[in-house]
Amino acid sequence: MNFTDEDCLPETLAFNEQFEAAAANRPARGQAPNAATLALLRRNRLGGDAPPVRLPHGRDRIVEGGVPVRVFVPDRVDGVYLHIHGGGWAFGSADGQDERLWRIAEQARLAVVSVDYRLAPEHPFPAGPDDCEAAARWLVDHAAAEFGTERLLIGGESAGAHLAVVTLLRLRDRHGLTGAFRAANLLFGPYDLSMTPSQRTFGPRQLLSNTDTLRGGYDLFTPRMGEERRRSPEVSPLFADLAGLPPARIVVGTEDPLLDDSLFLAARWHTAGARVHLGVVAGAMHGFTLFPLTVTEREQRREWDFLASA
Repeated sequence: MNFTDEDCLPETLAFNEQFEAAAANRPARGQAPNAATLALLRRNRLGGDAPPVRLPHGRDRIVEGGVPVRVFVPDRVDGVYLHIHGGGWAFGSADGQDERLWRIAEQARLAVVSVDYRLAPEHPFPAGPDDCEAAARWLVDHAAAEFGTERLLIGGESAGAHLAVVTLLRLRDRHGLTGAFRAANLLFGPYDLSMTPSQRTFGPRQLLSNTDTLRGGYDLFTPRMGEERRRSPEVSPLFADLAGLPPARIVVGTEDPLLDDSLFLAARWHTAGARVHLGVVAGAMHGFTLFPLTVTEREQRREWDFLASA
């Protein structure tokens, strides 16, 4: 396995230590958060303690199926990126990272459509996947008229990466659409909700995600499901037939409990016959792109290059 950004390892590991040290001052994520904790986590930026910045470039819309989306359109549009935010299916929002999405729009020359899918525990599986599927189908039908292009890309971070793969599988299996999206951009996603070995063995380290928070997130998103049910391909795309999916870029850090998920998915993506690029970032924790690190700056530029050229 080849790691990227090993020259940044001292900075990356030092940040991890600082993040762990501050864990006592952060609200806990996990099983059945109370209403106050849930509201606080949803109000603040993912990984932060302040609300996100909303930019005037973003436009809120409701598309077919009643799904809210947030749209960014730069001066030049060479394609459309369907973005699905992370947050353990229970947190995050389409307007939670306007600055990052606007930079993608400008640097990769893409209209960005971010899905504000329904969140657990109020709306557990399959509500979130249903909303992402509806937004994707709307783009397939209307991207040319709305944005002047039929070049579609899809991707997301963490739970959003999971939902991106689920959406591609639904388009293929339910609607016979295998070429509508030309590439997938998948950052540190959970692809086996019955838990891969790295998820189970990561333990209680107080990084952005650990064994307990993952298990708690699965209980919120898929309540009353046992491990066997969570291995269903419609829930855990690692167990799905991946034939006919587009080229993918899969990124994860070595200090992420979801490391195995990306390694295993990349192998299966390749075996299914599609091109895949796997990036394993030395020392990076789950959600590292949320923080002001050298590896974050590099990852963003690699992301822009992939989305611009895919």
